[in-house]
Amino acid sequence: MGADARKRWSQQVTETSNALDLEPGVFAWDDPRRIALSLRRSAERSRRRKSAPFRSAMSMLVFYINRAGSKLPAGRRACLEAAKDELRALYGRPRRLK
Repeated sequence: MGADARKRWSQQVTETSNALDLEPGVFAWDDPRRIALSLRRSAERSRRRKSAPFRSAMSMLVFYINRAGSKLPAGRRACLEAAKDELRALYGRPRRLK
């Protein structure tokens, strides 16, 4: 594996995940509810996932946030954190306390 491949492994996981078929650009959208709905739809349609739909969708979202790390602008991070709360609400889970 070359240096470029090692640097971009998380991008490859996001694009070619064996668990979910994500809509293109889903993590760049500005509406947290739209992001959550897309992740839920992807998780529920997938036959390749290894866990429950909620867990698969939340895992992909957390993976993206964690891999972006400190390079993720505060506004983008806030939108994705809000998407986590929307995802919890869609599955009837308690929202995060603020």
